[in-house]
Amino acid sequence: MSTAKDLFIIAMDRRPEADVGQGDLSLALAGAELIDLLAAQAASLDGDSIVPGGLHAPHDELVAEASSALIRQVPYERVEDWLWRRGRELSAAYQAALEEAGQLTRGRRGLLPFGHDRLEVAETPVRRRARSRWEGGEPVLVALAAVVGIAADPSEDEHVNEPVIEDEAVTTVLAIANDAVMELEAVSQRRSIENAAFANVWRVP
Repeated sequence: MSTAKDLFIIAMDRRPEADVGQGDLSLALAGAELIDLLAAQAASLDGDSIVPGGLHAPHDELVAEASSALIRQVPYERVEDWLWRRGRELSAAYQAALEEAGQLTRGRRGLLPFGHDRLEVAETPVRRRARSRWEGGEPVLVALAAVVGIAADPSEDEHVNEPVIEDEAVTTVLAIANDAVMELEAVSQRRSIENAAFANVWRVP
């Protein structure tokens, strides 16, 4: 499994407590993939540019796809550009992969037989692994979840849930992912205001 898949499972598990936008999640998933590639030494950072390492074939198919998508010519891609490029529709790709692997199941919402299907996380070792990382306060997973607005469970010790990440490259990716999510939310709010203004213009008195 990958950090990105663990993040997706946690985002699904936390509903309806956390209403995570698909765009926000896609950006965070791209950040999670990059962090896994950094950990595997399949990439490194030079400032905010992604320098590809040796060819790497992770066991996870989507992370392997991310590795092959790295720009291998100078000038190398900046982390921000990677998040927007790789993150396009990425949450849908993870949903499809997890559903195909039987990690997500479709349940019925409501009592009627024609109720809408709802995706739910299946009770599997994969889910238990993700929950174990989450409940153990694994810093990278907790920090990535915070990027999309998912807070760790409260603890009696207020310092337990504060993710401490000493790796400068990982911290850089997290900071840029957080900025990208904030930018996306600002664009969405601006469009919402513009759409509302347009509707008011055409509203009949």
